[in-house]
Amino acid sequence: MSNIQTLVPELRNALERKQLDVANDLLTKAKRALLLQNALIPTPSTPPQLVALARDVLELGALASIRQTDPQTFTRYYQQLQLFYDLERHSGLPGQNSSGPEFGKSQRSKITGLYLLLLLSMGDSANFHTVLEGLVEEASLKGENIEDDAYIKYPVELERNLMEGSYDKVWRETKSVNLPSEDFGLFSNVLIGTIRNEIAGCSEKAYPSLPISNAKNLLFLDSEGAVIEFAKQRGWILRDGRIYFPVEPEAAARSEKDILVASGTVIENALGYARELETIV
Repeated sequence: MSNIQTLVPELRNALERKQLDVANDLLTKAKRALLLQNALIPTPSTPPQLVALARDVLELGALASIRQTDPQTFTRYYQQLQLFYDLERHSGLPGQNSSGPEFGKSQRSKITGLYLLLLLSMGDSANFHTVLEGLVEEASLKGENIEDDAYIKYPVELERNLMEGSYDKVWRETKSVNLPSEDFGLFSNVLIGTIRNEIAGCSEKAYPSLPISNAKNLLFLDSEGAVIEFAKQRGWILRDGRIYFPVEPEAAARSEKDILVASGTVIENALGYARELETIV
């Protein structure tokens, strides 16, 4: 265990200094040491301090994967950590409120919040709500509210705004300096990309064309050149300063009123924000 006790603070320091290559090497050594002690899959008979050290290693590995924009590896760490979190809940082993010279505090809230944000960025609403329902049930048994936890509240509010079509609020939150932690900001581009594609899809259904200048703010893009590049990727037609959307056969068969009813809320909110930006400028 002494070898792991030395590796964990070294690993934490490497991450704080953003030395990701060093962190990866230390992670490999730490996981090998844990494997030799059969600690990567905890059991009630595993010494509590070893459980806490193993949990620390996996949590630091999850954060390292996020900082290297590797969602697949982060997801594997998250899934492996559930064994430790379940053991902590049911066995009273060192958890979020524990600290000591041998181990740090559990980062369960942060890891879970990041996972929720990842699911949101991927548009995986089903798994998002599955995880969230479990958190709500657990919190209710303790007489707590999940939104009292800043790490959980952040993705929950983003999801609520997404469901309302309030993309301007989501955009502002992802650009806010008041993120729960720096790691949450790493999802900004992915989440905004998801929103951008959603708005683009609704725009195609709601309007025959839009001025490029309006599309820049509507799609949260930095320049008209970026709009043109995005339009080419989606197969839109550019002519005379406007974007013309391809007409799908089923869309052509429907009335304009039906199309606007289907996509009106999303576009109205997004266009309202675009007009607001133009007014400010």
